[in-house]
Amino acid sequence: MVEFPIFKTKIEGSPRFDLADPKQRGEYFQLKAGLEIEKMKKYLDGGSTFIAYLLGKKNSGKGTYSKMFGEIFGKEKVFHLSIGDMIRGVDKELKSSEQRESLIKFIRENYRGWMSPDEIIETLEGRSTSKLLPTELILAIVKREIAKNKGKVIFVDGFPRGLDQVAFSLFFRDLVDYRQDPDVFVLISVPDMAIEERIKWRLICPKCNTSRNLKLLPTKFIGYDEAKKEFYLACDNPECGNVRMVTKEGDELGLDPIRERIKIDQELLEKAYQLYGVPKVLLRNAVPIDKAEEYVNDYEITPQYEYTWNEKEKKVEVIENPWTILDDQGIASFSLLAPPVVVSLLKQLVTALGL
Repeated sequence: MVEFPIFKTKIEGSPRFDLADPKQRGEYFQLKAGLEIEKMKKYLDGGSTFIAYLLGKKNSGKGTYSKMFGEIFGKEKVFHLSIGDMIRGVDKELKSSEQRESLIKFIRENYRGWMSPDEIIETLEGRSTSKLLPTELILAIVKREIAKNKGKVIFVDGFPRGLDQVAFSLFFRDLVDYRQDPDVFVLISVPDMAIEERIKWRLICPKCNTSRNLKLLPTKFIGYDEAKKEFYLACDNPECGNVRMVTKEGDELGLDPIRERIKIDQELLEKAYQLYGVPKVLLRNAVPIDKAEEYVNDYEITPQYEYTWNEKEKKVEVIENPWTILDDQGIASFSLLAPPVVVSLLKQLVTALGL
């Protein structure tokens, strides 16, 4: 089992930051990782890049960490390559009369594997979402995506997806013309309980599809339905007109529908950790409660929100406390907000890249 060390981000006497505010978040990153940010900026401004393979359970924050890295160094320098999004994009291309011909031409010219191009196209058109596509096809399509984003840092999210694909990552950069760029595995540890809570309390805006969380990440508009006797969130995107956010179908089941996927993700993480010759970055999302005061500032801990209805004043009152969970070993822990995890990512990347 991979041992994820607790990474210390606490600075005694640190000012409090509202990590949901982009401006304050930028100031926070400068305070906590200013030296590393300068080294990384110099590296990127010099034209150097790298490939990072993000490995962790579903909903472990891979996209969030990539987005914050781009927030620090510029979105134009970072490409978050989600394999799932890429495949969904291919599905749309196949159904588009304008794009279909170009995609099929690309597959015929670039795919190498044991299935014929016609069989591959047939597989794409008739596949179920639970069936993995041939690795050789994934590599060909990834090569196309990376070609569109040359000169950028690549965060690969969703590859490898099976134990048999781990070895491909060892020579993957050769296949996509990244021979001179270093690569690194970013392994992410998030307790199952944290993932389950994120799913069960998740709400989606029916207009803009923004995702928030009634328990962990509310909007500015918290309402109370007196008829149903339940609290709800309204989207705070001005374009959505305070529409009530809704539960995504199946979210009430928590981890049950994806438990097998979670198991495979953990096996992949363990397998990748055993590989030699590729630097590893270990990101830990939870800190035992009895160690939290030593390692993190209190504003870095994920809060949870509870609500009461003030009948007299007809308004919702919000109670905020640290979010307490059990990690996968049953240890009472606090979950961390994304920024302190990104601080850990920055510091370990600088070391892994030898900057």
